[in-house]
Amino acid sequence: MKVLILGDVFGRTGRRMVEQNIDTLRAKYAPDFMIANSENITGGKGPIEKHVLFMKELGFDVLTGGNHVFSNFKDSGDIFSDPLSIQIRPANYSEHQDYPIPGKGWKIIEKNGQKLLVINIMSGTFMNDSVDNPFQSIEKILSGITEKFDAIVVDFHRETTAELVNMAYFLDGKVSVVYGTHTHVQTNDERIFPKGTGMITDLGMTGPLWSSIGHTFESRLPKLLTGTKLFGPKAEQVVGEGVLTGIFVEIQAGKCVYIEKIRIQE
Repeated sequence: MKVLILGDVFGRTGRRMVEQNIDTLRAKYAPDFMIANSENITGGKGPIEKHVLFMKELGFDVLTGGNHVFSNFKDSGDIFSDPLSIQIRPANYSEHQDYPIPGKGWKIIEKNGQKLLVINIMSGTFMNDSVDNPFQSIEKILSGITEKFDAIVVDFHRETTAELVNMAYFLDGKVSVVYGTHTHVQTNDERIFPKGTGMITDLGMTGPLWSSIGHTFESRLPKLLTGTKLFGPKAEQVVGEGVLTGIFVEIQAGKCVYIEKIRIQE
Protein backbone atom coordinates (compact mmCIF):
# COMPACT_ATOMS: atom_id res chain seq x y z
CA MET A 1 0.00 0.00 0.00
CA LYS A 2 1.22 3.48 -0.92
CA VAL A 3 -0.03 6.50 1.04
CA LEU A 4 0.56 10.21 0.42
CA ILE A 5 0.06 12.45 3.47
CA LEU A 6 0.20 16.26 3.41
CA GLY A 7 0.82 18.63 6.31
CA ASP A 8 -1.65 21.26 7.54
CA VAL A 9 -3.19 22.92 4.47
CA PHE A 10 -3.25 26.62 5.33
CA GLY A 11 -5.73 28.95 3.66
CA ARG A 12 -5.82 30.08 0.06
CA THR A 13 -2.12 29.54 -0.61
CA GLY A 14 -2.25 26.03 0.82
CA ARG A 15 -5.21 25.06 -1.33
CA ARG A 16 -3.47 26.45 -4.40
CA MET A 17 -0.29 24.50 -3.66
CA VAL A 18 -2.26 21.28 -3.35
CA GLU A 19 -4.17 21.90 -6.58
CA GLN A 20 -1.03 22.86 -8.54
CA ASN A 21 1.10 19.94 -7.37
CA ILE A 22 -1.28 17.03 -6.87
CA ASP A 23 -0.94 15.68 -10.42
CA THR A 24 2.85 15.74 -10.17
CA LEU A 25 2.74 13.95 -6.82
CA ARG A 26 0.34 11.35 -8.17
CA ALA A 27 2.56 10.72 -11.19
CA LYS A 28 5.67 10.33 -9.03
CA TYR A 29 4.29 8.24 -6.16
CA ALA A 30 1.13 6.54 -7.52
CA PRO A 31 -0.52 6.58 -4.07
CA ASP A 32 -3.38 4.21 -3.27
CA PHE A 33 -4.67 6.63 -0.62
CA MET A 34 -4.24 10.36 0.04
CA ILE A 35 -4.62 12.12 3.41
CA ALA A 36 -4.23 15.77 4.47
CA ASN A 37 -4.76 17.81 7.61
CA SER A 38 -7.43 20.48 7.02
CA GLU A 39 -7.67 22.30 10.34
CA ASN A 40 -6.33 25.54 8.79
CA ILE A 41 -7.72 25.15 5.29
CA THR A 42 -10.23 28.03 5.45
CA GLY A 43 -8.49 31.34 6.11
CA GLY A 44 -6.12 29.65 8.54
CA LYS A 45 -8.94 28.16 10.60
CA GLY A 46 -11.20 25.09 10.46
CA PRO A 47 -12.76 23.63 7.32
CA ILE A 48 -15.95 24.78 5.66
CA GLU A 49 -17.98 22.53 3.44
CA LYS A 50 -16.80 23.84 0.07
CA HIS A 51 -13.14 23.38 0.94
CA VAL A 52 -13.69 19.81 2.12
CA LEU A 53 -15.46 19.12 -1.18
CA PHE A 54 -12.58 20.82 -3.00
CA MET A 55 -10.11 18.35 -1.48
CA LYS A 56 -12.43 15.42 -2.12
CA GLU A 57 -12.66 16.37 -5.79
CA LEU A 58 -8.87 16.40 -5.96
CA GLY A 59 -8.93 12.78 -4.83
CA PHE A 60 -8.23 12.94 -1.11
CA ASP A 61 -9.67 10.09 0.94
CA VAL A 62 -9.46 11.55 4.46
CA LEU A 63 -8.99 14.99 6.02
CA THR A 64 -7.86 15.10 9.64
CA GLY A 65 -8.30 17.95 12.12
CA GLY A 66 -6.96 19.51 15.29
CA ASN A 67 -7.67 22.29 17.75
CA HIS A 68 -9.13 24.57 15.04
CA VAL A 69 -11.33 21.92 13.43
CA PHE A 70 -14.58 23.47 14.72
CA SER A 71 -13.60 27.15 14.40
CA ASN A 72 -15.78 27.56 11.28
CA PHE A 73 -18.45 25.15 12.49
CA LYS A 74 -21.40 27.40 11.56
CA ASP A 75 -20.30 27.21 7.91
CA SER A 76 -19.28 23.56 7.95
CA GLY A 77 -22.53 22.18 6.55
CA ASP A 78 -22.74 18.40 6.80
CA ILE A 79 -19.02 17.63 6.87
CA PHE A 80 -19.18 16.23 10.41
CA SER A 81 -22.50 14.38 10.03
CA ASP A 82 -22.49 13.02 6.47
CA PRO A 83 -21.16 9.42 6.52
CA LEU A 84 -19.70 10.03 3.05
CA SER A 85 -17.72 13.06 4.23
CA ILE A 86 -13.94 12.72 4.21
CA GLN A 87 -13.53 15.05 7.23
CA ILE A 88 -12.77 13.64 10.69
CA ARG A 89 -11.82 15.33 13.98
CA PRO A 90 -9.75 14.34 17.03
CA ALA A 91 -11.22 11.19 18.56
CA ASN A 92 -10.37 12.04 22.17
CA TYR A 93 -12.45 15.15 22.82
CA SER A 94 -13.91 15.08 26.34
CA GLU A 95 -17.58 14.36 25.73
CA HIS A 96 -20.70 14.42 27.88
CA GLN A 97 -23.87 12.44 27.17
CA ASP A 98 -25.85 15.67 26.95
CA TYR A 99 -23.30 17.36 24.68
CA PRO A 100 -21.99 14.93 22.06
CA ILE A 101 -19.13 16.25 19.94
CA PRO A 102 -20.00 16.33 16.21
CA GLY A 103 -18.16 14.05 13.85
CA LYS A 104 -15.99 10.98 14.22
CA GLY A 105 -12.37 10.52 15.16
CA TRP A 106 -11.54 7.84 12.63
CA LYS A 107 -12.46 6.70 9.15
CA ILE A 108 -12.23 3.42 7.28
CA ILE A 109 -11.52 3.56 3.54
CA GLU A 110 -11.69 0.57 1.21
CA LYS A 111 -10.30 0.80 -2.32
CA ASN A 112 -9.01 -1.76 -4.79
CA GLY A 113 -9.18 -4.58 -2.27
CA GLN A 114 -7.25 -2.67 0.41
CA LYS A 115 -8.62 -1.41 3.72
CA LEU A 116 -7.11 1.57 5.54
CA LEU A 117 -7.99 2.92 9.00
CA VAL A 118 -7.11 6.57 9.72
CA ILE A 119 -7.30 7.75 13.35
CA ASN A 120 -7.06 11.38 14.52
CA ILE A 121 -6.05 12.17 18.12
CA MET A 122 -4.93 15.34 19.87
CA SER A 123 -2.85 16.32 22.88
CA GLY A 124 -4.13 18.70 25.53
CA THR A 125 -0.67 20.07 26.31
CA PHE A 126 -0.49 23.80 25.42
CA MET A 127 -3.91 23.50 23.74
CA ASN A 128 -7.10 25.38 24.59
CA ASP A 129 -9.40 22.40 24.06
CA SER A 130 -10.03 19.81 26.75
CA VAL A 131 -9.26 16.28 25.59
CA ASP A 132 -8.87 12.88 27.18
CA ASN A 133 -5.37 11.45 27.57
CA PRO A 134 -4.24 10.71 23.99
CA PHE A 135 -2.15 7.67 24.95
CA GLN A 136 -4.99 6.04 26.86
CA SER A 137 -7.48 7.05 24.18
CA ILE A 138 -5.58 5.52 21.25
CA GLU A 139 -4.97 2.37 23.32
CA LYS A 140 -8.71 2.08 23.93
CA ILE A 141 -9.54 2.63 20.26
CA LEU A 142 -7.04 0.02 19.07
CA SER A 143 -8.13 -2.54 21.68
CA GLY A 144 -11.70 -2.24 20.42
CA ILE A 145 -10.83 -3.07 16.81
CA THR A 146 -12.27 -6.39 15.70
CA GLU A 147 -11.81 -6.23 11.92
CA LYS A 148 -8.55 -6.54 10.02
CA PHE A 149 -6.92 -3.63 8.20
CA ASP A 150 -4.11 -3.57 5.69
CA ALA A 151 -2.78 -0.44 7.38
CA ILE A 152 -3.52 1.87 10.31
CA VAL A 153 -2.39 5.51 10.15
CA VAL A 154 -2.52 7.95 13.08
CA ASP A 155 -2.47 11.78 12.94
CA PHE A 156 -1.35 12.99 16.39
CA HIS A 157 -2.08 16.72 16.62
CA ARG A 158 0.22 18.03 19.33
CA GLU A 159 2.58 20.84 20.31
CA THR A 160 5.55 19.05 21.88
CA THR A 161 8.07 16.87 20.09
CA ALA A 162 8.52 14.45 23.00
CA GLU A 163 4.86 13.43 22.93
CA LEU A 164 5.07 12.34 19.30
CA VAL A 165 8.27 10.34 19.67
CA ASN A 166 6.90 8.60 22.76
CA MET A 167 3.63 7.91 20.94
CA ALA A 168 5.57 6.30 18.10
CA TYR A 169 7.38 4.07 20.61
CA PHE A 170 4.10 3.31 22.39
CA LEU A 171 2.39 2.31 19.12
CA ASP A 172 5.35 0.56 17.50
CA GLY A 173 4.08 -2.63 15.91
CA LYS A 174 0.44 -1.70 16.58
CA VAL A 175 -0.03 0.85 13.79
CA SER A 176 1.65 1.37 10.44
CA VAL A 177 2.43 5.09 10.66
CA VAL A 178 2.10 7.83 13.29
CA TYR A 179 2.86 11.41 12.38
CA GLY A 180 2.57 14.81 14.00
CA THR A 181 0.66 17.88 12.86
CA HIS A 182 0.06 21.36 14.34
CA THR A 183 3.42 23.18 14.54
CA HIS A 184 3.57 23.85 10.77
CA VAL A 185 7.33 23.19 10.83
CA GLN A 186 8.50 20.03 9.09
CA THR A 187 10.94 17.97 11.14
CA ASN A 188 13.94 16.03 9.88
CA ASP A 189 13.48 12.82 11.87
CA GLU A 190 11.44 10.51 9.64
CA ARG A 191 12.26 6.88 10.46
CA ILE A 192 10.86 3.40 10.98
CA PHE A 193 10.77 1.99 14.52
CA PRO A 194 12.04 -1.58 15.15
CA LYS A 195 8.60 -3.24 15.02
CA GLY A 196 7.56 -1.52 11.80
CA THR A 197 5.89 1.78 12.70
CA GLY A 198 6.93 4.72 10.55
CA MET A 199 7.00 8.18 12.14
CA ILE A 200 7.83 11.83 11.68
CA THR A 201 7.44 14.37 14.49
CA ASP A 202 5.72 16.93 12.25
CA LEU A 203 4.64 16.90 8.61
CA GLY A 204 4.96 20.67 8.35
CA MET A 205 2.62 23.05 6.54
CA THR A 206 1.23 23.31 3.04
CA GLY A 207 0.75 27.05 2.81
CA PRO A 208 2.50 30.42 2.56
CA LEU A 209 6.29 30.19 2.76
CA TRP A 210 7.12 33.71 3.95
CA SER A 211 4.87 33.80 6.96
CA SER A 212 4.57 33.25 10.69
CA ILE A 213 3.34 29.66 10.29
CA GLY A 214 0.71 30.96 7.86
CA HIS A 215 -0.02 34.44 9.20
CA THR A 216 1.60 37.78 8.44
CA PHE A 217 4.60 38.69 10.57
CA GLU A 218 3.01 42.10 11.20
CA SER A 219 -0.02 40.50 12.84
CA ARG A 220 2.02 38.13 15.02
CA LEU A 221 5.10 40.10 16.05
CA PRO A 222 3.42 42.65 18.40
CA LYS A 223 2.25 39.91 20.78
CA LEU A 224 5.70 38.30 20.75
CA LEU A 225 7.29 41.65 21.57
CA THR A 226 4.88 42.65 24.34
CA GLY A 227 3.28 39.45 25.60
CA THR A 228 -0.17 40.98 25.09
CA LYS A 229 -2.83 41.20 22.39
CA LEU A 230 -3.17 44.97 22.80
CA PHE A 231 -1.23 45.83 19.67
CA GLY A 232 -1.26 44.85 16.04
CA PRO A 233 -4.04 43.67 13.75
CA LYS A 234 -5.97 40.44 14.08
CA ALA A 235 -4.04 37.44 12.73
CA GLU A 236 -4.13 37.61 8.93
CA GLN A 237 -3.31 34.83 6.48
CA VAL A 238 -0.55 35.38 3.93
CA VAL A 239 -1.36 34.93 0.26
CA GLY A 240 1.84 34.50 -1.73
CA GLU A 241 4.71 32.13 -2.45
CA GLY A 242 3.91 28.67 -1.20
CA VAL A 243 5.42 25.51 0.18
CA LEU A 244 3.98 21.98 0.26
CA THR A 245 5.17 19.46 2.82
CA GLY A 246 4.29 15.93 3.86
CA ILE A 247 5.41 12.33 3.60
CA PHE A 248 5.04 9.35 1.32
CA VAL A 249 4.96 5.90 2.89
CA GLU A 250 4.86 2.33 1.66
CA ILE A 251 3.24 -0.30 3.86
CA GLN A 252 3.46 -4.08 3.59
CA ALA A 253 1.60 -6.50 5.87
CA GLY A 254 0.69 -3.60 8.14
CA LYS A 255 4.29 -2.46 8.60
CA CYS A 256 5.94 0.65 7.19
CA VAL A 257 8.78 -0.38 4.88
CA TYR A 258 9.57 3.03 3.37
CA ILE A 259 9.09 6.65 4.42
CA GLU A 260 10.10 9.74 2.43
CA LYS A 261 9.81 13.37 3.43
CA ILE A 262 8.24 15.67 0.80
CA ARG A 263 8.89 19.39 0.36
CA ILE A 264 8.00 21.48 -2.70
CA GLN A 265 8.86 25.17 -2.51
CA GLU A 266 8.05 27.92 -4.97
